Amino acid sequence: MNDLVRQHTALSESDLEWLHLLVSEWQLLSDLSFADLVLWVPTLDGTRYVSVAQMRPNTGPTSYQDDMVGHLVPRGRRPLLDAALDEGRIVREGDPEWREEVPVRVESIPVRREGRVLGVIARNTNLLTVRTPSRLELTYLQSASDLAQMIAAGSFPFPGQQVDMDASPRAGDGLIRLDADGIVQYASPNALSAYHRLGLASDLVGQHLGQLTADLAPPRGPVDESLAKLASGYAPREAEVEGNDGVIQLRAIPLKPKGTRIGSLVLLRDVTELRRRERELITKDATIREIHHRVKNNLQTVAALLRLQARRMDSDQGREALNEAVRRVGSIAIVHETLSQNLDERVEFDEIADRVLAMVAEISPGKVNCRRTGRFGILDAEVATPLSMVLTEVLQNALEHAFAPGEQGSVEVAALRGGTREDPRLLITVRDDGRGLPEGFDPQRTGNLGLQIVRTLVEGELGGSFDMVPAPGRGTKVVLDIPVGPEK
Repeated sequence: MNDLVRQHTALSESDLEWLHLLVSEWQLLSDLSFADLVLWVPTLDGTRYVSVAQMRPNTGPTSYQDDMVGHLVPRGRRPLLDAALDEGRIVREGDPEWREEVPVRVESIPVRREGRVLGVIARNTNLLTVRTPSRLELTYLQSASDLAQMIAAGSFPFPGQQVDMDASPRAGDGLIRLDADGIVQYASPNALSAYHRLGLASDLVGQHLGQLTADLAPPRGPVDESLAKLASGYAPREAEVEGNDGVIQLRAIPLKPKGTRIGSLVLLRDVTELRRRERELITKDATIREIHHRVKNNLQTVAALLRLQARRMDSDQGREALNEAVRRVGSIAIVHETLSQNLDERVEFDEIADRVLAMVAEISPGKVNCRRTGRFGILDAEVATPLSMVLTEVLQNALEHAFAPGEQGSVEVAALRGGTREDPRLLITVRDDGRGLPEGFDPQRTGNLGLQIVRTLVEGELGGSFDMVPAPGRGTKVVLDIPVGPEK
């Protein structure tokens, strides 16, 4: 719609925002009218109309099998559009049109904003299935007529009341029609069932909806206005009402077809099961995060015990082995700490990599500069945990073996997301400018326990590849290529 309006019309950005607000609301008008809606806007030169939006009803058959958005129609071809635009009134004159052997009644509703007519809504009703209307259908049609008059007068939609079309109740979910005093004139079967869920034992018709709602579900805690006033439909509001183990979602729409409120529409939906499932998911999320938090605490306890044991060791080799174990446990604890702060089993690995770098750099403080370039991105937990251990081992190996005691140097960790959509990959390069590999060194066969852990995790658990080669110029380069899921 933005492109069509800016390309073909003279409407301002504020006018365009009004049309967006209208389109966010007009599913209701379409459902109440049992009709298709097409929004036509005059072009910049005033010689044609361009259709910028279309809506089909959920309550009846469509009148258009094709998408009408983007069609251009010369002025004069559709007299009802011309009359509605020029005279600023709803136009219903004329005989039904025949489209593919289907009779269609066409009406035109001017879209007014601040005294100006921006465009025209063509309301197209399929008459093929017309029959004697029920009380529900008559209520729908009367409510649609009131909303159409409000659109023509510029009083609907309500400014500042952006509606989420997916979350807000629709006409078919439940509808109540109130008079000017808030007394129920009509309640659809779905609406009555929803109030029965709240504990109502009688009919709704003839009752004051606001007072009844307040009695069935008194507000819990402070609210910005009384529940009774909201359910009476005096102002456009949305709220959830909970009582008797039931939850319903309410939306009040004041009806002012001639400037004075004659009543209200209240749309409602029973969301009891939806809210129950949401609470269960919240509870499960909290439980999972608590588990990760406890695992992190337990790992930190293990690391502390190993650290205490290392201090009591007389053997330098044993002390160093325990310190390596402390760092391995610590890398896993970092992942679980990050997972304990998230709502899903995915983590931003850049933060983890930076913390692993800082932890391992403590081996030789002041000698070697460690830094990260590139971005790891978001990774699943089953990838993040072994990868953190791999990164710890590779960095630890570089800091221990690449530099002599007191020697200055640098270690760089570079990350690059690549591959294809079908096979996304993560390429990690760890490069140092140290002494390099010893003569005849084969990383696939030789190496210490750390390199054995790296080979096992990369090739066995991550399904990737690992190589260690001399870096150009000086030092060593470790290359890791692992498959990862797509970033979401």
